Amino acid sequence: MTDVEGEQKLDGATAHVGRPRASQQALLDAAAAVFVASGVDAPVRQIAEKAGVGVGTIYRHFPTRSELVVAVYRHQVEACADAGPRLLAESETPEVALRAWVALFVKFLVTKHGLAGALRADNTESDALHAYFVGRLLPVCGTLLDAASESVGAAPTADPYNVLKGIGNLCIGASHDPKYDANHLVQLLISGVLTRGAE
Repeated sequence: MTDVEGEQKLDGATAHVGRPRASQQALLDAAAAVFVASGVDAPVRQIAEKAGVGVGTIYRHFPTRSELVVAVYRHQVEACADAGPRLLAESETPEVALRAWVALFVKFLVTKHGLAGALRADNTESDALHAYFVGRLLPVCGTLLDAASESVGAAPTADPYNVLKGIGNLCIGASHDPKYDANHLVQLLISGVLTRGAE
């Protein structure tokens, strides 16, 4: 693989051993924002400026663009997964929590701007990321679905895998069509799942 922007790798990769995890999180937040705005081929200098660090810091954490893309993808999956329990604890009702989490999930799917596609040539990496994605988000969706179904007095009738799959299908092409409101249709899907279960 080539280095990020094809530039030479920097020495001293061990210089950041023991560096606080928060610093890497800040880099990933910046990279995610830049990828959403400019795509995964955005210059690494743009990411460094967004994060307020030098370009060398990016290289030391992520020597290749592929490593950076994978890290951002995983970072966003983790953020989505972590939001589930937080929303369930903070929201007025479990249904509100489910709908808020689903909206976050839609945003992730629509705005990831080629993160998975950028790795498509590496089938092994792509398959591993898909397995990671399902493994992290399926239990979160299941917990929220169970809680929301119970709150409306219904046994859950849709399994979390098919709910996530349905949401994914509704989000196809949404990033390229400003007239298409994927989130609206996904919320209708959730209404149908909960209403059908309550009948």
